[in-house]
Amino acid sequence: MAKELTFRGKTLNELQQIDTREFAKYLKARQKRSVLRQFDKIEQFILRCKKKEGKIQRTQSREFVVVPKMIGFNIGVYNGKEYVPVKITGEMLGHRLGEFVQTRKRVQHGVPGIGATKSSASMSVK
Repeated sequence: MAKELTFRGKTLNELQQIDTREFAKYLKARQKRSVLRQFDKIEQFILRCKKKEGKIQRTQSREFVVVPKMIGFNIGVYNGKEYVPVKITGEMLGHRLGEFVQTRKRVQHGVPGIGATKSSASMSVK
């Protein structure tokens, strides 16, 4: 039996019933300030997501804090090159959208070239 998700003592259903400003009271100081300052932008974004239910809503705003009304949406978050699809779940509450999208690729080094090490510096070019 799966354990029901809670956030600061509130269940997911209780959190989805309350207003975004009320939810901000359960966040830490930095996220709380961000939600309260961007309240209008977050609400507009949620309305746009509800209109395009089932489709991926794209955004470049990586600083949006995930609120309970966003749960279940598919959001394309910009990583500087392309929009990476992110499915919002309950574990993401209170985090920013940018945390779930990598902006840098992993470095994959090839074989070292001639002169890369001391022993290969004296080797011929051919």
